[in-house]
Amino acid sequence: MSNAIQNQYTPDYVSPPGETLQEILEERGMSQAELAERTGRPKKTINEIINAKVAITPETALQLERVLGIPASFWNNRERQYRETLARLEEKERLQKEVTWLRQIPVKAMIDFGWIRRYQDKVEQLREVLNFFAVASPEQWEGIWCSTHVDFRKSQAFQSEPGAMAAWLRQGEIEAAEIKSATYDENKFREALLQVRALTMKTPEVFQPELVQLCAETGVAVVFIPELPKTRACGATRWLNPQKALIQLSLRHKTDDHLWFAFFHESGHILLHGKRDVFLEGKGVGAVEDLANEEEANKFAADILIPPIELKRFLASGQQRTKVAIEQFAAEIGIAPGIVVGRLQHDGILLPSHCNDLKRRLEWVLD
Repeated sequence: MSNAIQNQYTPDYVSPPGETLQEILEERGMSQAELAERTGRPKKTINEIINAKVAITPETALQLERVLGIPASFWNNRERQYRETLARLEEKERLQKEVTWLRQIPVKAMIDFGWIRRYQDKVEQLREVLNFFAVASPEQWEGIWCSTHVDFRKSQAFQSEPGAMAAWLRQGEIEAAEIKSATYDENKFREALLQVRALTMKTPEVFQPELVQLCAETGVAVVFIPELPKTRACGATRWLNPQKALIQLSLRHKTDDHLWFAFFHESGHILLHGKRDVFLEGKGVGAVEDLANEEEANKFAADILIPPIELKRFLASGQQRTKVAIEQFAAEIGIAPGIVVGRLQHDGILLPSHCNDLKRRLEWVLD
């Protein structure tokens, strides 16, 4: 999507179809009374059409076609365009009073990411943002994102930055809708995760499309959405419908160990928890009442990446602090060495500053 500034022209006046009808009558020297007689419509109705007090109905349009020789489609389209433009002008007047709502939304960042277009006119920019969220007004946005999505509201991040969090989550929905996926199959998803685990040793150019495809074949859409300023979210999981789950990742920490742990953590939520549950994760994001589910998802991710029995064996070797041993162990169990480093750092076996060069740095490549 282009980031070029849009300067859409919207007229502030539109002539009613009655003006066109009056001009045609004057050109033909026909009075309103004669037109009424020829069409069989009351004189009052013809006068009200000309004065924009009543609309031209399809029936009247057919009568005008017979009398004036101008297609009914012309009159119907003229009336439709007039009413639509009138509605847009009324909407513009209403939206003009609501442009301050844009202060809650990270419009600039969304434009920079190409999620929306830039407009010079504030009302047009407001329309663009409303289109992005698929709502008619800020009031509907409040109802959907600040009332309906109760589970998201539990998070500290959503409470402090609802506009940014809502935009990030909405972009996930938009991109997930473009992923053609099969009907969700729990057994197939579990099997796919074993294949995905092997992708941890691949480069992003290889693993990203394969990961998306493998999960789509099981009914899970995986999307990578850059985090917006102040969102602090690294992942989110929710069900778009009973047959399609969504895993959304932000690449917040920019290293492979964090990315893969986040993915398998979110996968754990899909397999272990209900379809009505939604999860939003990141520093300062989680809700207190979700701690049990979060611990379950953490254990699921940790165990699938590094099976407990293998980790115990490795720690018993006494070689867990050397790069060579870490790389060898990672190769033996079939995962990226950076994941092993991340686990050892998390468990306090390695200092946070040690062996970080074994982690793969990940960066966004934006168009």
